[in-house]
Amino acid sequence: MNKNDFTDLDGKVLRVFLTILEESSVSKAADRLGVTQSAISHTLSKLRQVLGDPLFVRSGQGLTPTERALSLKDPIQTVLDGMRALTDGRPFDPLSEQIDIRIATNDMPREVIFPRLLRDTRAEGARLRLEFIPSGVPDPGLLRSDRCQLMVTPLPPDGPDIYQKRLLESPLMMFYDAGHCTPPNSWQTYCESDHIEVRFSDGRNARAVMRGVDQSQIRAPVVTLPHFNAIPAFVRGSSLISTDTALMRQGPLAGLDCAHLPFECTPVPLYMVWHQRSANDPAHRWLRRRIEAIAADISAP
Repeated sequence: MNKNDFTDLDGKVLRVFLTILEESSVSKAADRLGVTQSAISHTLSKLRQVLGDPLFVRSGQGLTPTERALSLKDPIQTVLDGMRALTDGRPFDPLSEQIDIRIATNDMPREVIFPRLLRDTRAEGARLRLEFIPSGVPDPGLLRSDRCQLMVTPLPPDGPDIYQKRLLESPLMMFYDAGHCTPPNSWQTYCESDHIEVRFSDGRNARAVMRGVDQSQIRAPVVTLPHFNAIPAFVRGSSLISTDTALMRQGPLAGLDCAHLPFECTPVPLYMVWHQRSANDPAHRWLRRRIEAIAADISAP
């Protein structure tokens, strides 16, 4: 009789399985979970013995899941969600618990909201640990797979299991170098200007937040970048302009000159988004309230 049985499986072991499945790599799973590769390999060996399947086979530089591993993804996520639900309604003290959370967001929310959140909560004695992944134009699969527990984005994904809260809104502005150009003063001159555009790894671009105008008239960008932090280096000393939210003045584009758009454009909202599994978790609720308070302060006149 095999001495390994289902009681050898706990939440940490199941989390390792899902992480390897998502990363297709032992080393990447170890980096993400903050443990050694040998610890991940040991856990994978245990899983293979208990489940009676290799689960992952080598393919090039990564791992390919077996059919058995793929079939286990949803049931294991359901088990982990059920284990998490056991803590709903529990007493929660942010000063006595370690609070770890992975957040999907882009440059501006990360730099404007979360440094203050971390400073304030740690000053109070809370043990908060943050990890960030880029959200691009977010996909609900990030939340459903528990690859992140929170999103902050102007483009919230939709779904019956996806919850959202509007945090604030910000007008779009033009960012430029006043020492080398003047900002456009009409729709026509704006369309004819040299633009910078951010395009995410999935091919979608940040201009998706620009609503209420005919973007087909705007000249193709001179420079396309993968994230907002790279914009200032290209704008300085050039005639390039970047169209981004006014909140960028407090974050990645703080060193650039800015001006209002010379045409009407809908302000950009910013949302906090989470999965239903986190809705009643007391630590998650505490964190959401803290983020809402900071967002309200940022958007106050």
